[in-house]
Amino acid sequence: MTTKPPIDLRLSPTELESRILFDEGGVLVVNKPPGLVTAGKYLRDPKCLQHLLIRRHHGQMVWAVHQLDADTSGVNVFVRRKPLVPEYQERMRAPNGRKQYIGFIHGRLPEPQCTVDAPIGWVGFGDTRRWGIASKGKPARSHFREVAVSEDGAFSVIKVRIETGRTHQIRVHLEHLGRWLVGEPYYTEAPCELHERHALHAWRLRFADGAPPESFEAPLPDDLRALGMTLGLPLDGLTSALY
Repeated sequence: MTTKPPIDLRLSPTELESRILFDEGGVLVVNKPPGLVTAGKYLRDPKCLQHLLIRRHHGQMVWAVHQLDADTSGVNVFVRRKPLVPEYQERMRAPNGRKQYIGFIHGRLPEPQCTVDAPIGWVGFGDTRRWGIASKGKPARSHFREVAVSEDGAFSVIKVRIETGRTHQIRVHLEHLGRWLVGEPYYTEAPCELHERHALHAWRLRFADGAPPESFEAPLPDDLRALGMTLGLPLDGLTSALY
């Protein structure tokens, strides 16, 4: 597997503050930048968003409710009280909830709207071991919809709604469709070098269970807007509707 170092991104306290989407009732929602992991390999690992939030709260513990890939930007939920972790994980698993992403891919989806329902687990051995479609893996379901296409059809913008949250789920399911993200280093025959990170953004998290807070949204980041212009992808009204 080709390795690709994460983007070197350091957040100042001011920059971190500008990324706080919600901070109330022990819940912290952050617009995670690309290149920064949600939580580190050990407690208080300084190279992660969790550590920055602990530092923001003067050393008091902060827990991640879920994790995003290092290079995936967008809505990331944390809590300041440990009992809230399972509560919010359950809210995220609720069938009427929505975990929605925006991605830029090479080509077009096989159909304008399609679903992949395929289990994900470890495949391969040794240096080739990675996440993939595995018969004995954990259930995973992703819904894809094409929302914009470049004039030459070489690239498109998709919205993705996931019902589960497996590691690399969207990227593995795209590979299963024979597609891959712009900037994808792993789940493609040859790494894509058109962008410094895979073009995937956790756009909206909606609980829709009647309990506040109900939803959070992170605007499309500047690097993906610039990429969209470079690839000739129309982005007007991209985030105007749920999927």
